[in-house]
Amino acid sequence: ENEDEWPLAEILSVKDIHGKKLYYVHYIDFNKRLDEWVTPDRLDIKKLQFPKKEAKTPMKDGLPGSRPSSPERDVVRESTLRPVTLDVETALPHFSGRDIQYVISSCFQICILFSLSLSKRKAESVSLATQVTAATPVPSLPSSAEASQASVYPTMRDSSFSIKSRDEHEPLTSLTTDSQDSSDGIPSAPRMTGSLVSDRSHDDIVTRMKNIDCIELGRHRLKPWYFSPYPQELTSLLILYLCEFCLKYLKSLKCLQRHLTKCNLRHPPGNEIYRKGTISFFEIDGRKNKAYSQNLCLLAKCFLDHKTLYYDTDPFLFYVMTEYDSKGFHIVGYFSKEKESTEDYNVACILTLPPYQRRGYGKLLIEFSYELSKVEGKTGTPEKPLSDLGLLSYRSYWSQTILEILMDLKSENGERPQITINEISEITSVKKEDVISTLQYLNLINYYKGQYILTLSEDIVEGHERAMQKRHLRIDPKCLHFTPKDWSKRGKW
Repeated sequence: ENEDEWPLAEILSVKDIHGKKLYYVHYIDFNKRLDEWVTPDRLDIKKLQFPKKEAKTPMKDGLPGSRPSSPERDVVRESTLRPVTLDVETALPHFSGRDIQYVISSCFQICILFSLSLSKRKAESVSLATQVTAATPVPSLPSSAEASQASVYPTMRDSSFSIKSRDEHEPLTSLTTDSQDSSDGIPSAPRMTGSLVSDRSHDDIVTRMKNIDCIELGRHRLKPWYFSPYPQELTSLLILYLCEFCLKYLKSLKCLQRHLTKCNLRHPPGNEIYRKGTISFFEIDGRKNKAYSQNLCLLAKCFLDHKTLYYDTDPFLFYVMTEYDSKGFHIVGYFSKEKESTEDYNVACILTLPPYQRRGYGKLLIEFSYELSKVEGKTGTPEKPLSDLGLLSYRSYWSQTILEILMDLKSENGERPQITINEISEITSVKKEDVISTLQYLNLINYYKGQYILTLSEDIVEGHERAMQKRHLRIDPKCLHFTPKDWSKRGKW
């Protein structure tokens, strides 16, 4: 709308390729999947601004106008910064590598407002601002400081910065956070609840940056959205090759061709528990098929930001959805779930691969997870936090499923049809809390003459009918061949 407004972005890293500087930027208030390397000609530097010092805080004895003497609170004086001219119309692209390192490693972060020419996206007219950060992670600003995003207030802590989670700045990325992992991201005791939730407060500069440029999986080439901990030597490749059946990663096309002559798999390892048309689901035990499960997690991490990766896949089951053709069963998406969950989680991670998104496969995965819960005789809920796309998919599925039930209710003796929240939960296997939140989201609950009633407007009914006409893919319970196991009676998973 306003071509003079430019996105605010944060520089996470700088690299030099053949004498040409590249800057890795994160667009503030946008999802990390949009992060990218940009050239200096896409930076339009307007002004340089030094961060303010921390406000003085009283000492323990309450003396005003003083601050603790603890080194954790000491902030380096502004005079210790390397002087930088304020006339920096072209200064930043011409910093030497040593200067860049000096500025980046200094205790203060130098914040520069610049414009990024987004020639590749329509976001030219979207307004953001930019920060230069170091090769060490920088804390996200608390909400009280959001108005002055161009400033960073570092607190020294053994020469590293404490980090505040960025999740609260991303709209619709989570419902609640139920992670009970230990502070280093690795569980210190056996997991008793949802375990794949990432502790975002411990992001570092490495995990905030995409490390794989491109993945070739069968007939598709995928551009990863996020960091995934593939071996370091593979991150410098232009293309990372994966076997589409066993998901083994290889460094060259020749290695892949040689591998395919020896790989006998034409479908995911495990039991096929559902088939209708060309769609199949395979159940994979994370203990019996450890290598495949780990490779699946590595691939999934490229497109899931809110989950952390554990190489201990034993406590998990993986349900892989495939599409069949003459060459074999090709992976479309998957979801994982814990063998034993005390929190009633029926999904830990869920992903539809990018080439198959926006085609109804996401809802099919969600519907399948609830069909399993119905067979188990339980209600279930996905592990939190949900990604932005995950939340949209689940809300859409819950809305359509609940509206489908409400519209099929028949009135008896001319009276208004009745149904309880518990009955909806039992019919759908959707947890009661999710039913309530969906009804509130749709604004269906009203209080009338001393009781709660559900009111369906014509707009909601018409919108639901249009959505159901587009939803061609559905799970047929008759095609599901699944016997739930009681994992609590087993000595080991």
